[in-house]
Amino acid sequence: MYSKIVLFAAVLVFVSARPQDGHKEQHDHHVDYYAIPKYTYEYKVEDPHTHDNKYQHETRDHDVVKGVYSLHQPDGTVRIVHYTADKHNGFQADVKYEGHAKHIVPEHHHHH
Repeated sequence: MYSKIVLFAAVLVFVSARPQDGHKEQHDHHVDYYAIPKYTYEYKVEDPHTHDNKYQHETRDHDVVKGVYSLHQPDGTVRIVHYTADKHNGFQADVKYEGHAKHIVPEHHHHH
């Protein structure tokens, strides 16, 4: 049987170097630089053979992270989590479920 796996990942990073002390750089003067983190990240997996289906998208701008991820759970529902994180509010997540849970009957193994 043919199994299709779709993987997509993209990372975009911007780094800005600026003097920390606000002074202009001089050739004989040491200036400390800092990087401002800024990126976008995304991936997706869709495998009909293993039923592994998941997705994530995240962005960061300075110290603020925002994202969403979803995954298909074994009971047939889809868990969707929207999240944010920053130094003032910490990590905050909003979790939702879509679909109806199916009762999973465990497989019985016969011993011979």
